[in-house]
Amino acid sequence: MKKLLFISLMSFSIMATNAQNNNRVTTANGVVEGTIEASGVRSFKGLPFGAPPVGELRWKEPQPVQNWEGVRKADKFENGAMQPPIFGDMDFRFKGKSEDCLYLNVWAPAKGNKLPVLVYFYGGGFVAGDGSEPRYDGESMATKGIIAVTVNYRLGVFGFFAHPELSKESPHQASGNYGLLDQYAALRWVQQNIAAFGGDPKKVTIAGESAGSVSVSAQMASPLSKDLIAGAIGESGSILGTLSAVPLKDGEASGVEFAKTVNANSLADLRAMPADKLGEAAGKFGPFRFGRTIDGYFFPKDPLEIFKAGEQAQVPLLVGWNSEEGNSRGILGNETPTKENFEKAVKKLYGDNAAAVLAVYNPADDADVEQVATDLASDRFIGLSTWLWSDLQAKTGKPVYRYLFSRPRPEMTAAMGDVSPGLAGGVVKNDANTKKAPPAKGAVHSAEIEYAMGNLPLNKVFDWKPEDYKVSKTMQAYFVNFIKTLNPNGAGLPKWPAVSADKVPVMHIDVNTRVELEAHRDRYIFFSQGGK
Repeated sequence: MKKLLFISLMSFSIMATNAQNNNRVTTANGVVEGTIEASGVRSFKGLPFGAPPVGELRWKEPQPVQNWEGVRKADKFENGAMQPPIFGDMDFRFKGKSEDCLYLNVWAPAKGNKLPVLVYFYGGGFVAGDGSEPRYDGESMATKGIIAVTVNYRLGVFGFFAHPELSKESPHQASGNYGLLDQYAALRWVQQNIAAFGGDPKKVTIAGESAGSVSVSAQMASPLSKDLIAGAIGESGSILGTLSAVPLKDGEASGVEFAKTVNANSLADLRAMPADKLGEAAGKFGPFRFGRTIDGYFFPKDPLEIFKAGEQAQVPLLVGWNSEEGNSRGILGNETPTKENFEKAVKKLYGDNAAAVLAVYNPADDADVEQVATDLASDRFIGLSTWLWSDLQAKTGKPVYRYLFSRPRPEMTAAMGDVSPGLAGGVVKNDANTKKAPPAKGAVHSAEIEYAMGNLPLNKVFDWKPEDYKVSKTMQAYFVNFIKTLNPNGAGLPKWPAVSADKVPVMHIDVNTRVELEAHRDRYIFFSQGGK
């Protein structure tokens, strides 16, 4: 009996050691030890891919990580980027906010070799967000045979501050774009290290939503990163019109203006400011005023010109947006949705060009106004730039797969209390002065993330129905197939044709997922040819 007990204990010890060793990985900088989730997925959280950008490294491109001795625990999310509390739907699991934020997270299947890799960039307008948010969690993707990576990058004034002194000290005479350079550094880290986790550095698909989608198009445009990726997924937004890049001199001028508001006479003064004080001052200045720059380095020229010349990454693209990125109130305000009120609103927005706009956004009668106004609001916000990206990428000859996500979110759970949907999918607590917005009739901005990543159960805000899980199963399957094969098609799914020279099929993802040919191309052509 004692012998059997000894053998049993020994077997348990060997199993435990094997499990521990299976979750130890030797990276270029040292050994990391993650955890094994109940699903069997191995997770590694808080892996550094750049030196902390603090002190003299504030506003410099990310520097190499210092090697470490022994085993580094990777069982908790590390710091997120400095950021203000702007979006109500962001649920962070990070240690805290800090300039020391250059960390990424890896979810890997229990075993496998040369597996496809997904690198996901979060959204948040380049001013908020974090790779620890549950909606981006990579465990579900890893159960499908994919290595999933989420990446932190610097935000706001910390990630996109340009200034003549910064350009002068730079070996590239460039400034701004530090957040995009962080993403590039993470892609380099993946190339160097992902094989140790079982991944194939030649099968890296980058993806993101909103600012993350803009980031994907930006990485495709940059000569630094465009050769590090095999495929791309864009969910709502591109650098070709959403959060777009400005000439370096304009970014520098904004930086000089900001420096004056904080009485900083030199770059040394700005670097000496405590991070929280700098962030607070940037919030007062305007968190969205620190934009991407055409810096001559990350962007050698305007990204639009790069795409028009076909100089971007020549890779397959899966791209689309949601059916209610903006809503009719963005055009009509509180006016009743009638043809007369719509025409007045368009004339106010577009002035002398209103007639041309009304020719392509033309409701047949009052009953059509709400939908047409929603379309115009959505296109102005994000649809047009995403369409232009897909249209230009299709001209490279590589496959482009277009989608429109249409599933409205269900009601919020009773546990949420008296709240309403807010900005970009956020949550607003109601009080006596709150004017409740009518429920969305389509899929609002950011609504597709949990469906695509298989993470509905991690979002406790909404009362998900069986239909939602059906939609998620379909959408995630398309994403998984694309990451694995650069083609979303697979068994049990509606056939998804690629865009062709004479036909633009669009996969409408909803309870009844189906293909429809692109509608209203005239609207996109009108705006892309200079219509305003």
